[in-house]
Amino acid sequence: NEIVVGSSVARGFAGVEIGQQLSFAARQWTVVGILDGGKTAFDSEVWGDVEQMMQAFRRITYSSVIAKLASPSSLAALKSRLDNDPRLKVDVKREAQFYADQSASLSTFITILGMALSVIFSIGAMIGAAITMYSAVATRTGEIGTLRALGFPRSSILLAFLIESLLLALVGGMFGLFAASFLTAITISTTNFQSFSELAFAFTLTPSIVVSALVFSIVMGFVGGFLPAIKASRMKIVDALRAD
Repeated sequence: NEIVVGSSVARGFAGVEIGQQLSFAARQWTVVGILDGGKTAFDSEVWGDVEQMMQAFRRITYSSVIAKLASPSSLAALKSRLDNDPRLKVDVKREAQFYADQSASLSTFITILGMALSVIFSIGAMIGAAITMYSAVATRTGEIGTLRALGFPRSSILLAFLIESLLLALVGGMFGLFAASFLTAITISTTNFQSFSELAFAFTLTPSIVVSALVFSIVMGFVGGFLPAIKASRMKIVDALRAD
């Protein structure tokens, strides 16, 4: 009885090195290899001879079959052929869709949790930006009064503080992306409660995520810096110079 374990299983559990034995299904199984599934779901699986596995678990039918097509375009023809075979009752899916359906509940939970945390942190970031800009206005009252005395219009003062807020937010967003880039080297394992199997996944920082994060940072900088910029632009020249 020989088995091959996925790389995530080998990293996450003790006693699964090559040559060691695992006990399940009332049998002893010897680990003869480590499977590198290329960061796919195969990394979280244990593979063995199909006939031995079916006997050990007392199964007489296959629950799923993985097939490699000659080309991606062959899927439609295969699906049509299997659907038209009266001896078979199968559901043909691409591998990505199959695992997406398997982890739908987990994915929904992670999405809701992520959105909730994003909203909370976004509110905190906007409050932080507002506090920072209010402090900048308070410490530069004399500068504002001097600029107004030199003839700069209120719109210029407003624009100057808004640009400062946007630049601070952009720098903060870039720093956050830099910190998040280190998460791409980490593989996280969790349990898929729909199939009661281990699911290993890693974060991927794509160009669309980078652009979205930077745009979101700029929006938060605008929202957080708008009211302080309005306050700075509405200062009277005499009051600003007297406060300095």
